[in-house]
Amino acid sequence: MKKLYITGAVLFMSVFSFAQQKDPKAKAILDEVSARFKTYKTVTANFGYQIASAAGKVLTTKNGTVQMKGNKYAINLGSNKIISDGVTIWNYDPAAKEVTVSSASASEGTITPQKLFTDFYNKDFMYVMDKDGKVGSRDVNKIIMQPIDKNKPFARVYVAVDKATKNIISTTVVEKTGNRYVYNVSNFKPNTAISDANFTFDKAKYPGVEVVDLR
Repeated sequence: MKKLYITGAVLFMSVFSFAQQKDPKAKAILDEVSARFKTYKTVTANFGYQIASAAGKVLTTKNGTVQMKGNKYAINLGSNKIISDGVTIWNYDPAAKEVTVSSASASEGTITPQKLFTDFYNKDFMYVMDKDGKVGSRDVNKIIMQPIDKNKPFARVYVAVDKATKNIISTTVVEKTGNRYVYNVSNFKPNTAISDANFTFDKAKYPGVEVVDLR
């Protein structure tokens, strides 16, 4: 019982200590990632997306692509699409034959693809260094992040930064329920030519789609 009490006290202190920290080394790495990403005019990348239960059972696995240009982005996840021209967001669900339209300004609290690679961490998170490791064959710095707002539905975010390229190549979001959302980035290509037409939803290409305008 005494050992359990001591272990519990140590765990409490480590969580309390974490909540007070913005580790300078972690901040320096994240700042470097953000600064480098902001030099790119465009980015294209592939990513893998996995949801796992608290017990470790894989519930969903998908692969997708993302394109970014300024504040515009286009995400293809299977047949689903999320597209934004920086003013409007279109969320297309082919199973429902429906596209939901919303204002980008009304969604400023959401984490866009660009925010994931830049300075989303500055105001909303505390962070500490984890042990360095590997993602596949790549050497990475690992950072553990905790939201300052305790009302957030997630408890931790684990980020892996490629030491060579200074790009984030893996992010794991852990919900308070224990469920895990894992994103692995591959084939990251900056400064490729991307047409602005990729960042708008052309209804004519999707006959029969219902438009739900929430603006």
